[in-house]
Amino acid sequence: MTRSRWTTPALGAVAGLALLLPAACGTSSEPGSSTSTGAGTSAPAASGVTVLAAASLTEAFTQIGKDYEAKSGQKVTFSFGSSATLATQITQGAPADVFAAASPATMKTVTDAGAGGTPVNFVSNTLEIAVPAGNPGKVTGLADFADADKKIAICAPEVPCGAAAVKVFAAAKITPKPDTLEQDVKATLAKVSSDEVDAALVYKTDVVAAGTKVEGINFPESAQAVNEYPIATLKESKNAAGAQGFVDFVLSSDGQAVLIKAGFAKP
Repeated sequence: MTRSRWTTPALGAVAGLALLLPAACGTSSEPGSSTSTGAGTSAPAASGVTVLAAASLTEAFTQIGKDYEAKSGQKVTFSFGSSATLATQITQGAPADVFAAASPATMKTVTDAGAGGTPVNFVSNTLEIAVPAGNPGKVTGLADFADADKKIAICAPEVPCGAAAVKVFAAAKITPKPDTLEQDVKATLAKVSSDEVDAALVYKTDVVAAGTKVEGINFPESAQAVNEYPIATLKESKNAAGAQGFVDFVLSSDGQAVLIKAGFAKP
């Protein structure tokens, strides 16, 4: 995408672009002995649990899936991607047992359609500035996102990480000048780890997961956009007991320990 020159207030400027953007596409990750496929394209495995989860949960849920498999003997199949896209796929009939979203708003899409059970918030997450190792763009804070000379990536506004970005820019009274709007937080982070941009706004957990490839910079306005993550079983689940078992494991001390280690906080 060519560089935007935004002159309207940050909130309207970012949100307005949502009309021009295609729906975000889910991305998949293959966790160990578990399998991962695009949501809506595969049926739940026999005696297993199919989980659709926000992209930012990839690393933590991959480990939780392995731990749950070892405990329960049930195979866990994941599809990770944009919460907004996954929610839409669920309401359109994608076969799955559990949905873990990166925001209550995307979970509401599912519950309002009568497709999900009662959600429970299980972790929270905040945004952090990610820069390539060594910080070659000499980024120091959120104000750099308004610098037209810097290459900037943020999430598209219709996905949770983008909606959070709208809030922090509004709180800071900053009009961002992004070079690219990405479909989910992992795609946004990839722009940093591949040195394609000077900075991006991603979740704190994604900076942790990236290891030495990127560096994180905290900023005070992140407190204005804390994302709580809800999880729920799905009404059309073919394995209700296994679905509830997975949710219970995520909420257990063992599941929470994995999530806290990944950088998530209590809701």
